[in-house]
Amino acid sequence: MYSREVLYGLANAHPEAGYLFCYRPQRYFRSFSNRLPSGCHRRLLGRGWPASADLFHGLNQRIHFARDGSTRNRRTVSTFHDLFVMTSEYSTPEFRQRFAAQARIAAERSDLIITVSRFTAGQVEALLHVEPARIRVIPHGAKRVSPDTTARTREPMILFVGAIQRRKNVIRLIEAFEQVTSGWTLVLAGSTGFGAEEALERIEASSRKEDIRVLGYVTDAVLEDLFQRASIFAFPSLDEGFGMPVLDAMARGLPVLTSNVSAMAEVALDAALLVNPADTTSIAEGLCRLTDDEVLRRRFAQQGLLRSAGFTWESTVEKTWKVYQELLG
Repeated sequence: MYSREVLYGLANAHPEAGYLFCYRPQRYFRSFSNRLPSGCHRRLLGRGWPASADLFHGLNQRIHFARDGSTRNRRTVSTFHDLFVMTSEYSTPEFRQRFAAQARIAAERSDLIITVSRFTAGQVEALLHVEPARIRVIPHGAKRVSPDTTARTREPMILFVGAIQRRKNVIRLIEAFEQVTSGWTLVLAGSTGFGAEEALERIEASSRKEDIRVLGYVTDAVLEDLFQRASIFAFPSLDEGFGMPVLDAMARGLPVLTSNVSAMAEVALDAALLVNPADTTSIAEGLCRLTDDEVLRRRFAQQGLLRSAGFTWESTVEKTWKVYQELLG
């Protein structure tokens, strides 16, 4: 989402500039299914391209090099979304090694670094030894939805959206859900990831197995329907560089329970019920408070709507453009 919102947003807001949308080989041909804005062109990202660009923006903590290993004379920006791969065993050792090497190179050779939260900025400073003067914090925007003209009845559903993986803390969420009053369901929407088998085994052993639905990857239309039907959004992740699902749920009027650590507390502030993600009891107490108190749910839903309104992709785009202008003069 970030890449599309920023690229298309820049092209529409500043058509006076020329843009080259560069793709690695495995994504180049697939990109032709999407129509580009006027003034934009596709290029295959190779060892010698794009040599003519005034500025190169690596959108996911990776930057591109010419054949001689340099970034030529162009200015270079990279966006760092998170560094959880470097902080704990949330992925394979091989992936951690490759990610860390790419992140260190990008941090060293970027003229400026964009981070999506102050939390991630702090990690870039501490783990990659980047001086604060080279870091610009630019948050994501919330995806807006048209107001539903028909009254939707909220179901006694607790919704989780994200990959079923160790970092997302799904096992503790399941254990906490077991303490929620009967009549509620827990719906998990997202693909499987590192450590998913542990969570799936825990679901099979759960006393509330019949009340837990594992949907896997869902389309945007199905996800939107879930957001409209659920009564609570639960996202007690252990580590997030930003936490887009939290913002998306708030923008749809859902009361949110999320973690009091990493970027989630920074994004949510007091507009969500914050819990200790390392403590199952804390998660369970939070879920029970929300399931038992409709007034509390309405209060967090309203606070979430107000909080999410402060995050717009238009603001993200303009702040990114200012970073470009800062480098190009």
